[in-house]
Amino acid sequence: MTALSHRQSEILNLARASGRVMVDDLARRFEVSAQTIRKDLNDLCDQRSLTRIHGGAIIASGVENLAYEARRFVAAEEKRAIGVAAAAQIPDGCSLFINIGTTTEEVASALTSHQDLLVITNNLNVAMLLYKYPRIEVIVAGGTVRRADGAVIGSAAISLIGQFKVDYAIIGASAIDEEGALLDFDYREVQASQAIIANARSVMLVADSTKLRRSAPVRIAHLSQIQTFVTDEPLPPALQSICDARGIEVIEALPRCADDLDESAA
Repeated sequence: MTALSHRQSEILNLARASGRVMVDDLARRFEVSAQTIRKDLNDLCDQRSLTRIHGGAIIASGVENLAYEARRFVAAEEKRAIGVAAAAQIPDGCSLFINIGTTTEEVASALTSHQDLLVITNNLNVAMLLYKYPRIEVIVAGGTVRRADGAVIGSAAISLIGQFKVDYAIIGASAIDEEGALLDFDYREVQASQAIIANARSVMLVADSTKLRRSAPVRIAHLSQIQTFVTDEPLPPALQSICDARGIEVIEALPRCADDLDESAA
């Protein structure tokens, strides 16, 4: 592995601290050109330390997820847009599961003006967002609370989930591979997600496009098991083909203009 320059080491430390780094911000910070920063990011990506995203890079992942607070900063604008678009698909007066993840929490944030919802969740952050609204009833799964992110995991949580049959499930994933596998890092969290999918009439996946450039070791489900996919930009042809073949509705929450797409491709 090629030794990192001092600037590249600093860039990597910044990415580890915040989850992502952006070209323009780094160029200002280090007082160099954007082209120089892009070369640094490309070198770090070649060493599998970072993964490129539009306008910057995120920490690469394989067997361990980013720290929860760092994940909040990754694709934050995209996640908010996905949350609003997903919530718009949920009617008043229905029941739903919401599982673990920063994107599913954005959906919860966008549901606060809904009426007469029943929300079952194994995400303490979701419960804290919604419990104060009188027209939303919240049921929290019991079990072990994962200290890193407030996830409730284990057999007790799965048992409670299995007692319901809800209208909608809102699920996230840490990674989506080119064959349509939905992937995550913690097999206990995955077991809860699988129970949520099995006990919902309609499953909505909420995931930004950075998840298409990541990897994770544990399989949650396959894209063909969902009914709606809310994301931030057009899917790659292979995934779009799966959605077309299975009749999966794809909702693009944050469409880009042609110039942005050209820059991203470059």
